[in-house]
Formats: sequence, structure tokens, C-alpha cells
Amino acid sequence: MTSHQNRLQTTFIRYGAFCTLLIFLLLSAIVSGCQQIQKVLSPDEPTRRKVCPENKRVLNLGFYAYFDPVSYSADDDPTSEGFNAHRGYEADLLTALETMDDTNFSFSRKGIAEWPGIWLKAANPEYDIIAGGITILETRTQDATGTPRVVFTSGHITFRQSLLVRAEDASRLSDYASLTRDIRVGVLSDTTGEARLLELTGIVNANGVLADGTRIKTSQGTVIADGTSNYIITAAEASLNLVGRHHLFSPSDNLPQIVYLGDETGESELLEALADGRIDAIARGEIGNQNAAHVAGSSFVITALDDQIEYGGFTLAVEDVELLACIDKGLGYLTDDGNIGYGEWLQDPMVFIIRAEMWNAGER
Repeated sequence: MTSHQNRLQTTFIRYGAFCTLLIFLLLSAIVSGCQQIQKVLSPDEPTRRKVCPENKRVLNLGFYAYFDPVSYSADDDPTSEGFNAHRGYEADLLTALETMDDTNFSFSRKGIAEWPGIWLKAANPEYDIIAGGITILETRTQDATGTPRVVFTSGHITFRQSLLVRAEDASRLSDYASLTRDIRVGVLSDTTGEARLLELTGIVNANGVLADGTRIKTSQGTVIADGTSNYIITAAEASLNLVGRHHLFSPSDNLPQIVYLGDETGESELLEALADGRIDAIARGEIGNQNAAHVAGSSFVITALDDQIEYGGFTLAVEDVELLACIDKGLGYLTDDGNIGYGEWLQDPMVFIIRAEMWNAGER
């Protein structure tokens, strides 16, 4: 009996030791795994610094000069000194970015008046980064041959397309279905405002091919689309025979006319045309239209708010992989991974500088 009890006691002791060892190994594995996850989610200081420039670097920043309040020049005259003074949401975000410790760069800013293809300028030696409220699209990363030339940063702002109309026309032009042949809608060419309007009204198909019979007046003359890929308009490109377009007439009575303005002076020309009755609506992003409606008092209102969400980012040359990682890291912190954006900046324009100061104080 005593011998049997001793054997049981020995067995329990061994089993207890085994369980203790097993628990210890499991806890060690969990701790190790958490440490590895922490390294992935919160890279240590040397890792952060590795992707950012080792020596202080001045980055040449080109920005679109006429997208108030997202990105615009202090003076809209390209010959003025104030044309290169960056203002708006993106200006403040980028200032906070260069203020952060460890990014190790600053920006030399230059205003750009021409919108079409502005995102591809990041591939030119003249620029390192391009800003301007640019919607992130895979097609915008490629040149005319389909070769990847630029990359986008992570999205830092969201856009939704809309119509801006005179207050007295709000009920008459409440949605895209109300846009018939007698309605003239103003757009800026090569924007998502243009592309989305054409798609929502059915003037183009999902690939940007214009409907058969669409008549387009361009600076080279008038052309008529034949329903093939020879006549394409997207947010990234347009067929060569449609470059310089200034008026589009759809083939159906149930579709609107499209009027192209602002190629040289920006969207202010569109607003002037809406005010004096040359056009009946402006198709562009909600943010720009909200700002215009606010400035105009009760004269303009927003209608036909699109359900589709777009994300805006900056472009860099496709080979600038480490700089992209550095900038994305900073943008992620400044925007709290997308929780701080245009709305928060509108309430407090210092919000990004405050975040940069928190970073510099070690609150990471």
C-alpha cells in the first residue's frame, strides 16, 4: 500500500512539473509573439530613421495652385512671388510633416497652374513630390505607354463628387437624372469630377469610351465619337483627338452638355460662369463645392452628392521607395491613421502641427 502511494505521489509530482514547464513555454511563446507584433506595428527608432534621409534633404514640392481650400497659392498670378506660397489643408499637413523629428527633410515649394497630368510631374527631375488634392488611381501612376512612373502615398483625405448649382435651381437639378440636353454642366478637364459626371450620366461607359454620336468641340476642330476606344475620357487620360476639348454635346436629349473651363485659371472661372449664367452646374468634389457655397453665401447650394468615396494622396517617383515609406509613416501619425482629416483641420487648422509637436515630445 505504501509503495503504491509513493508511486502515485511521484507520478503527480512529475505531472505537475510537466504542466509547469508547459505553461512556462506557452507564456514564453505568447510574450515573444507579442514582441514581434509590436515590432511590426511600432518599429523602433533605428528602423524609422532608416527609411528617412540620413542627411538633411530639401525636397522639391510642386503643388496645384487653384484647389481652394485643399491646395492653392497665396496669389493666383503665376508671375507673382506669392504664387509659390502654399496654402490650404495639404499645405498645413506637409508643413507638419517637415516639422517632425526623424523625417529629416524640408520642402521647397513651387506652384503649378496646369492641372492635366500634374501627378506625373513627380517623375521629372524638377520635382520630388507633387500635391494638389489628387485622387489616387492606379491609372494615374502610368505614363501614356502604360509604364509605371509614379507612386501614391497613402490616402490622407477623402472626396465625394457633387454638383454645385444656383440656389433657385436646387430642386430642378437635384440629381444626375435631371441633367438633360438644355443643362450645361461645367467641369475642369482630366479630373475625377469630369470622369465621374460622364460615367454617372452614361455619356461614357465603364472604360471611359464615349457614346456613339457624341460631338466634341476642341481647339483643333469638331469630332464625333464612334463608340470605339478611339474616343476615351477618363480621370487619367483622354484620347489625343480630344485634347483641348471645350464643349461636349451628348447624342441623347436626356443627357447634358459639358462645358470645359478653368484650364489656365483654375476653378474660379467655373464659379464665375455659374454666377453669370453661362453654365447651370459645376461637377466637382464636395469639399471644393462646400467652400464655394460658403463663400457665395446663399447664392450656391450642393446637390447630387455621390455615394462613391475617393482618396487623395501625393505622388513620388516610382523608384523613391524609402522616401515613400518615410512619408507614409509620418502621414499615418499626423492623421492618426485616417481618423484626422479635412473636417478636423477645418475646425482647427493647427491640428497637424499639434500632432507633430506630440511626436517630437515622444508621444508616439
